[in-house]
Amino acid sequence: MIDISVSGLVKEFEVGKKILDGLTFQVDAGERVGLLGPNGCGKTTFLRILTGEVHPDEGDIVVAPNKRMGLISQIPVYPAGYTVEDVLDTAFTPLREMEEEMSAISQRMAEGESDSALLSRYDKLSAAFQAGGGYETDTSKNKVCSGLSIPQDMRERPFDMLSGGEKTRVNLARLILEDTDILLLDEPTNHLDLRATEWLEEYLDKFKGTVLAVSHDRYFLDKVVRRVVEIQEGKAEFYSGNYSFYAVEKERRYEEKLRQYEKEQAKIQQLEKAAEQLRIWAYSGNDKIFKRAQSMEKRIERIRQTDKPKKDRKMAVRFREREFRGDEVLSIKHLSKAFGERTLFGDVNLEVEGGERIALLGDNGAGKSTLIKIIMGEEEPDSGKLRKGPTVKVGYLPQIIHFDHPERTLVDTMLYDLDCTAQTARNRLASFKFRGEDVFKPVSALSGGEQSRLRLCMLMDSKINLLILDEPTNHLDIQSREWIEEAVEEYEGNLLFVSHDRYFIDRFATRIWMLEDGKITDFKGTYQEYLSAKEKGRLNGEIVGPDHLGGPSAKGKSVGRDDPGPPKKRPGGTKNLEKEVNAAERAVASAEEKMYDLEQAIQEASADYLKLQELYQQREALEDELAHLYAVWERLAADLEEARG
Repeated sequence: MIDISVSGLVKEFEVGKKILDGLTFQVDAGERVGLLGPNGCGKTTFLRILTGEVHPDEGDIVVAPNKRMGLISQIPVYPAGYTVEDVLDTAFTPLREMEEEMSAISQRMAEGESDSALLSRYDKLSAAFQAGGGYETDTSKNKVCSGLSIPQDMRERPFDMLSGGEKTRVNLARLILEDTDILLLDEPTNHLDLRATEWLEEYLDKFKGTVLAVSHDRYFLDKVVRRVVEIQEGKAEFYSGNYSFYAVEKERRYEEKLRQYEKEQAKIQQLEKAAEQLRIWAYSGNDKIFKRAQSMEKRIERIRQTDKPKKDRKMAVRFREREFRGDEVLSIKHLSKAFGERTLFGDVNLEVEGGERIALLGDNGAGKSTLIKIIMGEEEPDSGKLRKGPTVKVGYLPQIIHFDHPERTLVDTMLYDLDCTAQTARNRLASFKFRGEDVFKPVSALSGGEQSRLRLCMLMDSKINLLILDEPTNHLDIQSREWIEEAVEEYEGNLLFVSHDRYFIDRFATRIWMLEDGKITDFKGTYQEYLSAKEKGRLNGEIVGPDHLGGPSAKGKSVGRDDPGPPKKRPGGTKNLEKEVNAAERAVASAEEKMYDLEQAIQEASADYLKLQELYQQREALEDELAHLYAVWERLAADLEEARG
């Protein structure tokens, strides 16, 4: 059964610029579909058309009858004075109406009415009330609020007083409680912390209805969607898999189209050369040769069918870096901060050394941004000290971008900030995809993502060795996120970042600061190692390293296991150690060869979704094995060096 049918949809806001140009696809009942495309391609416009907020210029949308549809980003207007609790209770309006009618019928029967039709009506209402969860509304509400981090004190606050992110969270809770048949998700994870995002993923995994999601959260897309519809130049491209499949398949299709185009171009060049020679011969007066030349030219036009495939140019820029001298980057001693009676964190002690990449994680409101502001000197701590190394130069991208002169154009903003020539300013802006007339827009006219891009453009011209990013990928589409990741990948200085983007965290974090209940758990290892340690219940102290998981030993104090004491002498001097080191090296080399073969197999199976999933699982297992083998090799090599010393 088809839940959503889209046929020939056309929409333009400027004459001659069609944002949707014949968009056609369908979503079957129970499907999980991801709607992808760069910012401005028409995804949100399509959702607004689907909900009736905007009307298309051409085409039709048909939604299955009697299906309830809810859009997450669309927040209804509620009566003045409505609390969050009142808003959540609107999800149970049909149940409350049933309950009131049942109460009225009970009253009539108590007064002596005994009509069989009345009794039958009561029985039907009672069955419907029970089937709809009428006796479990409070339990359902508490469960959803707990999962989406809506505490009791927030439920008592007026809805109008909430921030935009909090309103989005409450609206999501309301739609879930309504048990909607078709969920339209427009960037649902933008205002959710990691815990709430994971809860939403688990909920959607059990959800029986249809899901159409617009999201730039690649981790979320991988876990939730099973099919991808990409909007390209106003039309739909289809991919039968999750985001990882889409990324591989999209690249394969591009390479295939490029090969086809190059093959056609080579054939056209060959024929054009032959046609030119025929024209030269035809000038001697041979009509038959002239006709052959004309026939060949028509053949060339028939061959010329494939346009050269397009691929967005990457922003070829990188952070300018300042040489770092010394080991100490940042020292935090007994740091505390509270607002009124609420303590965000207390007695925090942390040391940061050169080259570390730290992810500061925690629930919304835990105090992550406040800690960053204290490090930047924008907030004062209640107690404790914070000291940066003497050669540390900080570059900072805040969560909320602020420009002192938003009325200035982009090029003027660059001229004032960088004190450079107009051409240099335009070149820098062009490298960040601000081209043509865009550079003369006022900064205030930019979207949130564009303002982040402009701030980064200014930031990258500064020589820095400590880069601090507060939610750097918020409001950015997938292509822009990937570009920032490439820029950060090339940056070799220290990195401290706050993010809910698990792809970003997985790629860069070598150390985790988890801020919970006013304390920071300092884990020296990757995000996946942190999750593994947490799952095994090994995060029972302030500093824990992947040595608990059989990996390389963490620097600093290790909590949660006994001190093994000095290393024991091995029998046989260094000879046995050398053999063990050589054996470990051979094991690593063998595993690396397997990994290379596996990567080749993944490329060859790029069009086979089921095979790809199997190969990805094999690669994940081999990556774990490699990590363990490297750890063993490093430990043995260190023992050998110590024995020789």
